[in-house]
Order: sequence, then structure tokens, then C-alpha cells
Amino acid sequence: MFRQVRRATRTLHEEQEGAAMTEYAIVVAGIAVVAIVAVQLLGQAIVGVFTDIVTALTAI
Repeated sequence: MFRQVRRATRTLHEEQEGAAMTEYAIVVAGIAVVAIVAVQLLGQAIVGVFTDIVTALTAI
């Protein structure tokens, strides 16, 4: 009887760890998507700033 309870408790604990891992994976994937979108949106603006800087430096 005690072994069955212990086994059931262990199984429940392992299932909860698996759920936590899944939640962390979803959060990391969400952060990655936001980072990729931010780089794509800001990338061209940053290139423009560096182009302006290079143009200004070559004019000196």
C-alpha cells in the first residue's frame, strides 16, 4: 500500500516537472519571437543611423 502511494506521488511530481518545463519552453519561445521582431523592425533604423554617421564622417 505504501509503495503504491509513494509511486503515485512520484508520478505526480514528475508530471508537474514536465508541465513546468513546457511552460518555460513556451515563455522562452515567446521571448525569442519578440526579440526577432524587434531586431527586424529596428534593424533598418539602426542601419540608417550608421549610414548617416559614415556620411557625416566622410564629409569632414
